[in-house]
Amino acid sequence: MNLIAVIDFETTGLSPAMGDRATEVAIVLLEAGVVVDRFQSLMNAGVHIPAFITSLTGISNAMIAVAPAADRVMRDASRFVGNAPLVAHNAAFDRKFWQAELAMAGEAAMHAFACTLLVSRRLYPQAPSHKLGVLVDYHQLPKTGRAHRALADAEMAAALLGQIQHDLRTRHRVSRPDHSMLMSLQRCAKPAVRALMARYADAADACAVT
Repeated sequence: MNLIAVIDFETTGLSPAMGDRATEVAIVLLEAGVVVDRFQSLMNAGVHIPAFITSLTGISNAMIAVAPAADRVMRDASRFVGNAPLVAHNAAFDRKFWQAELAMAGEAAMHAFACTLLVSRRLYPQAPSHKLGVLVDYHQLPKTGRAHRALADAEMAAALLGQIQHDLRTRHRVSRPDHSMLMSLQRCAKPAVRALMARYADAADACAVT
């Protein structure tokens, strides 16, 4: 199966290295670009949510007090993802919390992350910004709910991923814009992007001939 899991966390701050914890996780599971399942849960990590975070996300300490324990949620999330590779917008942020929260739950976190923010910087340098909401507006994609709630942001990131894959196919002749191709693209220096696209297109043409 050609599965990709798009993930988003809401958290108490910017870094688990500074004691910040996740308050919500959502995952949108895609198969060949089509949404086939969703996972979402608030999570109680036993930490206080600052008032400015509540004003940003709408997630309050009262909501977290009755949420399931973070370790349980993360084990459920890990089972939901399985072996599917992960995608996130600004993946450096979500990867840190995925790894830290799974480690505290006693689970391994070996998944590779592709980043729609990094890929968008290479594909759409003309965009006014590469924030998720701005890119959703730029591509006229549907907004799925309140920004800074995990499921709404994961849904929008999944829609952006679909746009990216569509544009790679139609504009750049990349027949299989899969997770590994996205990983190559996000690591590619901006001046080398055109050459990378040409290599993928040439490889597709060679396969078609044979």
